[in-house]
Amino acid sequence: MSAGRMLITGGSAGLGKAMANQAVKAGGSVVCLDVRPPDQADGIVYIECDLSDPASVERTLPTILSAGAYTHVFLNAGASATGAFEDIPAAAIGRLMCLNAEAPMIIASSLVRHGAVTGGICFVSSLSHFTGYPGAATYAASKDAVAVYARSVRKPFANAGVSVTLACPGPLRTDHAERHAPEGADASKRMAPDDAARAIMAATMAGRRLIIPGTGPKLFALAGRLFPGLVIGQMRKLIYEKLEKPVW
Repeated sequence: MSAGRMLITGGSAGLGKAMANQAVKAGGSVVCLDVRPPDQADGIVYIECDLSDPASVERTLPTILSAGAYTHVFLNAGASATGAFEDIPAAAIGRLMCLNAEAPMIIASSLVRHGAVTGGICFVSSLSHFTGYPGAATYAASKDAVAVYARSVRKPFANAGVSVTLACPGPLRTDHAERHAPEGADASKRMAPDDAARAIMAATMAGRRLIIPGTGPKLFALAGRLFPGLVIGQMRKLIYEKLEKPVW
């Protein structure tokens, strides 16, 4: 991994934290954009921002720009809402759509417009991009939106000298995944955040268009495209039917 200055949203926990730690270990510097500060301070500049609040995103944009330029940007911050779709309140849906889709779009377009990225931008979507997701409909919709956006801006961003990578990781071994998993789900089957971070960062620095970390998730993505009805049915049985209450 080459050292540089990286912007990582959601860099205080989970996948984002793993990315930040690996970047610092490689001799790079990190600007962490999150609602709470990271545990590690060395090599990390923290910018507070509630990415689920449009006003907070707009207010923080000048600070984000002034902290650049960035060699690479990882728009990683995200959250889920699980349960029957009719049980998720409208306010929770709005905040989720801002965090998972609107905020990364606004930040990416602002950075490119102001010439604040010299290498590449990675949009972290989800394996749900390749299937329906009963039990997490809003999450899937928001992650699909950012995936389509990434594909749509690839050419114009390339004209500005910025590559675009779409990352679609599967379930990871994080506190967030545990919170939204059905009762009794086996966490050992989820990918370690460090492994996913390593694969995603390498792909972004190489300018790859798509990265799906892990053999299992790659096979799942293929199955989702070839047998959509079957895969959605399995998702319903494995997740939706086992959820005991809505969580957002």
